Amino acid sequence: MRSVFVIAALLAFGHSAAFAQSLPTASPERMQSRIEALSTFGANPEGGVSRVAFTDEDLAGREWLKAELRGMGLSVSTDTAGNIIGRREGSQPGFPAIMFGSHIDSVPGGGNYDGQVGVVGALEVISLLNDAKITTRHPLEFVSFTDEEGGLVGSRAMVGKLTQAGMDVVSNSGLVTRDGIARVGGDPKRIAEAARDPESLRAFFELHIEQGGILEQKNLQIGVVEGIVGIQWWDITVSGVANHGGTTPMPQRVDALVSASELALYINRIANELEGRQVATVGRIEAFPGAPNVVPGKVVMSLEIRDLDEKKIWEVFRLIELESQRIATARGTPISFTELDTASPPAPTEPEMRDIIEAAAQRMGYSYQRMPSGAGHDAQDLAVITPTGMIFVPSKDGVSHSPYEYTSPEDMARGATVLLHAILATDDQR
Repeated sequence: MRSVFVIAALLAFGHSAAFAQSLPTASPERMQSRIEALSTFGANPEGGVSRVAFTDEDLAGREWLKAELRGMGLSVSTDTAGNIIGRREGSQPGFPAIMFGSHIDSVPGGGNYDGQVGVVGALEVISLLNDAKITTRHPLEFVSFTDEEGGLVGSRAMVGKLTQAGMDVVSNSGLVTRDGIARVGGDPKRIAEAARDPESLRAFFELHIEQGGILEQKNLQIGVVEGIVGIQWWDITVSGVANHGGTTPMPQRVDALVSASELALYINRIANELEGRQVATVGRIEAFPGAPNVVPGKVVMSLEIRDLDEKKIWEVFRLIELESQRIATARGTPISFTELDTASPPAPTEPEMRDIIEAAAQRMGYSYQRMPSGAGHDAQDLAVITPTGMIFVPSKDGVSHSPYEYTSPEDMARGATVLLHAILATDDQR
């Protein structure tokens, strides 16, 4: 019923609703053309891009983007964090802005779609509004965030969470982040000025590729993102007794790696067996002293748990911790956990925004499902200060952060169409 209500509201108000009635759709050809134009900046031999934030390639891409925005009549500025903002004024003075966008920086050896689909989709929304000569009530703000891949630098600054210590981090470009911010036109000495007053924003929307294979596997066209999962990390230390690999009989060994292996298998099993969508990963494991002919006396391995529900993260951890105690007792290998100071809490999207996105997908006849995001995004920061919604489109074979990532022009266009209708539905509300 709530989705039907949102659709009815979309059709009941003003010029925006009338525009929605005519079912405007994004142009796959125009979006693909912009993807291809952007892909020339930092193109790598494998067919993707290495447009790492703060590099010459990033600077060139940013100049292209600003020219596109100016060409569509937007006023363009760069805030003190280096975020590019294009503003399209609304008809109602004093109304807060509806913001939407993503990022154009890539990982080293990246592809042409992660982040870029959200930027090109935002450009497409502006193009469609201009083509139809629609003026929204709220001002619209396009945004391309600085150094998303290096730790959500621009969005963290926009919500007042980028610290001086955070700007001292060496970025993927090799530059210290504060120097990188200055290189792209920001001002790290005035970084606090990048923080937005929550009252200045009505909502934030981000269009993004799924970076997974669920939509493709289920033959679905749109993901309505319920939130960005929380992430918790630990280091696990397993203590055994190092001894000669040739002279120590098997029954007398206190092998830290055997215990660590048993625990790693349990971690995989419990994450699979528990009801829910949690994931748990052992991604790094190191045995000491690390010689082929020595029984490992110590193992240090990583543990990462992700879920949209923080209580579920800790439920999974408690079960792992309990099993570790059983293994430690059975094998004589003490096991300890060190919680790392890298926690990222779950960031649910706004229920109102989920309903609006879902209604837009229904209105266009697109297949969809609600789902969490297992990767981090700028949207998780904006959710701290304004109602936030996120739209996923399929990633071929679930590939991301790779030259082989791909989303079809048609899928990109469906995502941009949903973005447009979500913005218009939000615009019809105060």
